[in-house]
Amino acid sequence: AKKRGIITSMSRRGNCFDNAVIESFHSSLKSEEFSPLDRGKLTNHTVRKKIESYMYYYNYCRPFTKLNCQTPVEFRVKAA
Repeated sequence: AKKRGIITSMSRRGNCFDNAVIESFHSSLKSEEFSPLDRGKLTNHTVRKKIESYMYYYNYCRPFTKLNCQTPVEFRVKAA
């Protein structure tokens, strides 16, 4: 990772809550976007496009119960 300029981030030992938000996002991404597909046939380009598309959907279209059935963007705008 260092050779490619990637900064790694690890949770503290024994603390599963350090990365809970991103772990939840990754779980949703995998189950909602990639599970039905044959992952062996995906190209890097296709994966990038699917992730970009899902990030838009996740932030602008997908309502969350914990945000009073609003999308993250709607919640942020109303909170500002």
